[in-house]
Amino acid sequence: MKRYATISVPVEVKEALEKAKGAEEWGDFLLKLYSEVERLKGERAFRQLAELLSLSDLEGIAESSRRFREGFSLG
Repeated sequence: MKRYATISVPVEVKEALEKAKGAEEWGDFLLKLYSEVERLKGERAFRQLAELLSLSDLEGIAESSRRFREGFSLG
């Protein structure tokens, strides 16, 4: 059995979210919003990092990662 919690938000926020969610369940809708925000944060961080690093830097990171994976063992 699922457990439920109540979250207090201003009426205006709830009305805006209700319009966006439509017939979708609150839990599914909020998890989808959260996932999308996390995905966008990752994309933004990647773009910012790509702007800071040169192609040579990126190639060096890729090579270092490849060497690490080849030399890594659990036992």
